[in-house]
Amino acid sequence: MILSGDEIRNRLGDDIIIDPFDPARLNPNSYNLTLHHELLIYEEVVLDMREVNRVRRIQIPDDGLVLHPNQLYLGRTVEYTETHNLVPMLEGRSSVGRLGLFVHVTAGFGDVGFKGCWTLEMFAAQPVRIYARTPICQIFYHELKGEIREYCSEKYQNSRDIRPSMLYREINPDAERESPQLQFDFGMPD
Repeated sequence: MILSGDEIRNRLGDDIIIDPFDPARLNPNSYNLTLHHELLIYEEVVLDMREVNRVRRIQIPDDGLVLHPNQLYLGRTVEYTETHNLVPMLEGRSSVGRLGLFVHVTAGFGDVGFKGCWTLEMFAAQPVRIYARTPICQIFYHELKGEIREYCSEKYQNSRDIRPSMLYREINPDAERESPQLQFDFGMPD
C-alpha cells in the first residue's frame, strides 16, 4: 500500500523525516524532492565495477547547465530523508521525463531505514538545460509486511553528498576504500 500525501504529513518526525520540508511540495501520494547545485561526472572512459572510478565535481550555474546525451551525471537531492517502518521509492517527475531526462536510471528502490540525501543517476535523451533547486523527482512510501530489518550499509548510509558507485567494495575487497580526491569545476560548456 502506498501512503497518501496526508499520511506522509501525519508520519513526519516519526517514520518519515524530510529536511527541509516544504508543504507546497506535498502531492496526493508523494513529495517532490529538489536538485542540489552540484553534480559528479566520471572521468574514466571505461568504468570498472571492480575499481574506484575517478570523478569530477561540477556546479550548476544560476543560468543552468546543459546535460548532454551519452554522459551519466550523478546528482543529489537537497533534502535529507530518513525512513523507518516504510519502504521509500524514488521516481522522476513526469514533467521532467517529458523533457527526456531520466532521473534515476535504475536505482529508484530504497530500503527501510535509509538515512541520507539521495544520489540521482541522471541521463539525458537529448540536450536539456537543468537548474538547481528544481523539483526533480518524487519520493513515495510503501508499507512493509513482515519483520523489519533496517538498512545499515556503510557504503551509502548517512550521505550528505553525491555518492558514486561503491560496488567495488563488494566484489574487490582489496580495492581502495576511499574515493579518490574530487576535482572541482564551475561548469561545462553548453
